[in-house]
Amino acid sequence: MKHLLLLIFFLTSVGAIAQESIVTPPLIKGKVLNDANDQPLENVNIVNLNSVVGATSNAEGDFEIRAVVNDTLYFSYLGFKSIRVRVTNDWLKFGDIKIKMTELGIALEEVVVRPIQLTGYVEVDAKTIPIYDNYRYRISGVGSGYEGGSQQPGAVNKVLSAIFNPADFLYNVFGKRPTQMRKLRKMKEDDEIRNLLQSKFDRETLMAVLQLEKVDIDEILNNCNYSKDFIRTANDLQILDAINECYEEYKVLNRKKK
Repeated sequence: MKHLLLLIFFLTSVGAIAQESIVTPPLIKGKVLNDANDQPLENVNIVNLNSVVGATSNAEGDFEIRAVVNDTLYFSYLGFKSIRVRVTNDWLKFGDIKIKMTELGIALEEVVVRPIQLTGYVEVDAKTIPIYDNYRYRISGVGSGYEGGSQQPGAVNKVLSAIFNPADFLYNVFGKRPTQMRKLRKMKEDDEIRNLLQSKFDRETLMAVLQLEKVDIDEILNNCNYSKDFIRTANDLQILDAINECYEEYKVLNRKKK
């Protein structure tokens, strides 16, 4: 009995020490400025690529975010070049730091919008109006669904190939990137990042966090049976959810494979 009490006391002490050792990262502060005129930039999106937490600058360009030494912060703002900044000891020691972002010169090409000319005859107009033929199919007990479309293989063949294919491509993508894939859930849980991704379509933040190129993201979604229209038009939050859904299906298939 005496030995049992000593063991319980030891385990309790170890647990208390372990809990004390889990320290919340400190809040670091900074200001984001336009490099051209030193004017503050509001609503700049900041993401800690290590802990996957987000923040936004206010009207004065000020921001604060939790980070530790050697964390990398990713700054993105519409019309400005995205940058990465490493957190240093000096930053933590001396407090505020100024981050300057460079404006991009974007020359937009002329876009001509051609309306659909309707004749008033149903038989003729029905052949003129473009049809976007994308569907998402679901088989009970098999994932959450598969998209089919006019530019994709037959929907039935896609579903069957997804069932019987051991997902070798997804294994090569997800299996070699366990750390990056674990960040998917963190990204989904952070409201700042979700709000950021919902308004973006450039895939830059996803590429930075997951350490993937845009072509890799497109290839993942293509192999997960998402249509080309979805890949082209979805915002970054929808892309994040799609990759996460595909990853969850991959884990199920991988467990069965093993």
